[in-house]
Amino acid sequence: MAGTRQTTSVPMDNAAVVDAKPLRTLTPMFPAALGLHTFTAKENSSSIVCITPFGPYAGGTEQAMPASIPPMFASPAAPADPNQRQPYAVHLNGAAPANGTANNTGAIPDLQIAVAGTVESAKRKRGRPKRVQDSSVPSAHLVPSAPGGNITAVQTPPSATTDESGKKKRGRPKRVQDVPVLSTPSAPQVDSTVFQTPASAVNESVTRKRGRPRRVQDGADTSAPPIQSKYNEPVLQTPSAVTLPEDGKRKRGRPKRVPDGALIPLSHSGVSIDDDSGEIITGKRGRPRKIDVNLLNLPSLFSDDPRESVDNVLMMFDALRRRLMQLDEVKQGAKQQHNLKAGSIMMSAELRANKNKRIGEVPGVEVGDMFYFRIEMCLVGLNSQSMSGIDYMSAKFGNEEDPVAISIVSAGVYENTEDDPDVLVYTGQGMSGKDDQKLERGNLALERSLHRGNQIRVVRSVRDLTCPTGKIYIYDGLYKIREAWVEKGKTGFNVFKHKLLREPGQPDGIAVWKKTEKWRENPSSRDHVILRDISYGAESKPVCLVNEVDDEKGPSHFNYTTKLNYRNSLSSMRKMQGCNCASVCLPGDNNCSCTHRNAGDLPYSASGILVSRMPMLYECNDSCTCSHNCRNRVVQKGSQIHFEVFKTGDRGWGLRSWDPIRAGTFICEYAGEVIDRNSIIGEDDYIFETPSSEQNLRWNYAPELLGEPSLSDSSETPKQLPIIISAKRTGNIARFMNHSCSPNVFWQPVLYDHGDEGYPHIAFFAIKHIPPMTELTYDYGQSQGNVQLGINSGCRKSKNCLCWSRKCRGSFG
Repeated sequence: MAGTRQTTSVPMDNAAVVDAKPLRTLTPMFPAALGLHTFTAKENSSSIVCITPFGPYAGGTEQAMPASIPPMFASPAAPADPNQRQPYAVHLNGAAPANGTANNTGAIPDLQIAVAGTVESAKRKRGRPKRVQDSSVPSAHLVPSAPGGNITAVQTPPSATTDESGKKKRGRPKRVQDVPVLSTPSAPQVDSTVFQTPASAVNESVTRKRGRPRRVQDGADTSAPPIQSKYNEPVLQTPSAVTLPEDGKRKRGRPKRVPDGALIPLSHSGVSIDDDSGEIITGKRGRPRKIDVNLLNLPSLFSDDPRESVDNVLMMFDALRRRLMQLDEVKQGAKQQHNLKAGSIMMSAELRANKNKRIGEVPGVEVGDMFYFRIEMCLVGLNSQSMSGIDYMSAKFGNEEDPVAISIVSAGVYENTEDDPDVLVYTGQGMSGKDDQKLERGNLALERSLHRGNQIRVVRSVRDLTCPTGKIYIYDGLYKIREAWVEKGKTGFNVFKHKLLREPGQPDGIAVWKKTEKWRENPSSRDHVILRDISYGAESKPVCLVNEVDDEKGPSHFNYTTKLNYRNSLSSMRKMQGCNCASVCLPGDNNCSCTHRNAGDLPYSASGILVSRMPMLYECNDSCTCSHNCRNRVVQKGSQIHFEVFKTGDRGWGLRSWDPIRAGTFICEYAGEVIDRNSIIGEDDYIFETPSSEQNLRWNYAPELLGEPSLSDSSETPKQLPIIISAKRTGNIARFMNHSCSPNVFWQPVLYDHGDEGYPHIAFFAIKHIPPMTELTYDYGQSQGNVQLGINSGCRKSKNCLCWSRKCRGSFG
């Protein structure tokens, strides 16, 4: 049949006969919609709607069709005479049986047409097929709709069209413009059976991209997708980076674009957070590996105290990040975003706090808390967006439900006004440099929050060039939107503006940062100062002495020193072996003896951050050939922080910083005199001795999360040492650090000028991120009396504890 042209006689109501030649030879008499051309057989006879066949003659522009008539026109208007016969629709899907009756379950009375096929068997030209113009019309199946008489055309892409030999055409599939299908005028009632086309043969609602066709999952629904238009909403799809086929293989090609308001990606780490439920989906390539924490030897990160749970989650995250960075430096490969990888591991292990979204305060997160990465805020439930600044949720207000904003991050990307610490003028989100901002997603949530009056958590940011991101995020407390408006931005496009006012009665947040920033630039602007520099130039930065509580003029007299004075000269003590590194010690250098002494890794990052707590840390010394700029020389260089000694309310004098302190940062060394226990006369409140029972502190990363063997607690906790240091007569700022049962500082023994491990230097490092003007404290420990030491008590007398923490033991010393 393919080699001959056929003609078919079609019976009409008035007994007239029309010669139904191949459709490409017929000429349309008036416009029809989407390639559904209407033809007139003869005068005063019925009209016939025909579907232009697919192939090189699509649209009827090759033969017999005037060039002035485009292939697609507007839908014809209904006839004025209601008695006039309406055009019939013909289903041209497949060949006709031998009896001439079309194989069409949706057959229309009074008219039946047989079609041999949609492609002739003429010889096919070699090479790339001609590109179909955008105005071309694909073939379609007419699908009767619900009992209204309208008929819908389901389009078939050219990639599914084959010649009669069954072979698929070579070359790139033709590009077909996706055009909405207009229904024909009312037709007689037909069977409502829906004709389905395999999913691989149905064009999507958007113009299909070139290249390899999408792989269809086994068992996928093969029903024809709905025709998209501006009147119906697109179906939200899960990105291919998250949803995988059943066989686990990742789809090739460009991943699908995530619809607005669906899953927000956490950068390139494959971590996503569902906006409605707050659930976090992890995965990069392939299905994410689920970590069962019950099978790991992990300490419990969660407790009855929400604050402790949040601190533990953040400490574990930062420990993982530091370790990943250390491993990456050894490999000397391409730099990765270690914060995102660490966050993905934490998500997979469900090691996070406050999983559910909420309005108002977040348990365990306090005003003034600071974060170096957006993923940290995600892990504690402060803001679940890793990139977008507006976090929102759907909330019920009585019997109504609205999307409202619950948290915003002012990261300095948009034109926000932040001069006033109690007022924030926040700009909406959107590509304001290319188009007007739209009232959707986060912008819509802010607009609804203005009417609902709900509290919104505000996170501000400050510049800090010492950290990788160049900024630090500060939780500034709860705000409410008081007014909103639209104005022209700097780019000339409309942007949404929202004025938020801070709720009264909250602790200071960003206001503290603004004050300390001013003090660092001009120390004389600090008020209530007794002495500008208590160190008299011994420290790299001046140490102010401040009293804002009473009229006391300062602590008792002592000599300020930054050194540790031994009873014996250093020359009489055992020497340390030095390394032979040429310039600086490098990660992964197997020839570096200092690396071997530190369990095979350099203990510090390139920025001087301590990676892991150790029983003993060995820095480079005078016997090493490396330069003074070696990264393994941190404690011996002294403190680089701007401190302040201040009067507390009930614990004497304390120590705090004007600078933000990052977890793992070296704070200071405990300077003073190394004394013998028997030489202590009277009471000495400025004694440091290694406690016999320090409260268990898990500061290091969990090696099980990285597939490394589990380590015992002894690999982290220093052992009890015989050294006793007194700072009563001579000392430094460390003598002002008070005790706390929930400290933010820990001590670490360090050797760098001699090799006697019983008498190391005592260095203090930050346990967690410490905001400016936060008191620095460490755990003095609890003496066990004569159980271990064989004496009546330790050198420091036991005293009542006044730390007021939730974990307070009641006493120390």
